Amino acid sequence: MEENKTIENQSKPAAAVKNRNGLYVIGVAIAILVLGYYILTKVNADASNWAGAVSPILIIGGYILVAVGILIGWDE
Repeated sequence: MEENKTIENQSKPAAAVKNRNGLYVIGVAIAILVLGYYILTKVNADASNWAGAVSPILIIGGYILVAVGILIGWDE
């Protein structure tokens, strides 16, 4: 009975760290999304400048990172 309690106590901090890492990834993803949308404002009408190539990559990458952050923090 005592062994089960020590195993449960050791697993709780690992889950907390896992959730925290997921939140860090989501935070970075939100920062990348904000940067991507800001760069999107610099695109010219025909999207032929550097911002037209970079902003979609940042925006899509940001959304993918949000999904990764959710999956990292997912507890089973």
